[in-house]
Amino acid sequence: MQLKATVVFLLCTTAIGARGQQQVIYKGLPSAIWPKLYNITYQKSGDYEKPIFTKEVRGFANKTIVLPGYMVPFENGMKGNHFILSSLPLNACFFCGVGGPETVIEVFLKNPVNYTDKPVELRGKLVLNDQDSGKMVYILEEAEFLGTVEF
Repeated sequence: MQLKATVVFLLCTTAIGARGQQQVIYKGLPSAIWPKLYNITYQKSGDYEKPIFTKEVRGFANKTIVLPGYMVPFENGMKGNHFILSSLPLNACFFCGVGGPETVIEVFLKNPVNYTDKPVELRGKLVLNDQDSGKMVYILEEAEFLGTVEF
């Protein structure tokens, strides 16, 4: 997990540096699901902050959902089937200090895709993770890449 975090941090720092000192406030892409996923709390459990999911969020568990977001690659460079999807752009995502862990989801695609900095849309089975601190709080399994989101 430390290697993943280092790679993501480097990507975020590069993205921030490339944008200069411009300050932009992002609210993420319109989505009926993301705001519900944001609504969790955490309970201290030893060295681990265990997520406590609301009843509404638990209702999404193991169901197929569609999420828009931004790809944050950390394995296989510019192409892969395992990456992070952020509800916020790369320079404002969880790894860069703006959003919390509830603003990202670990993705396992059925087929690898090329990385893009454009917003994308994915469909997959939502898994809630409150046991493995080495993985994200939310996981999207058996995911399909639906395409880029055009504004």
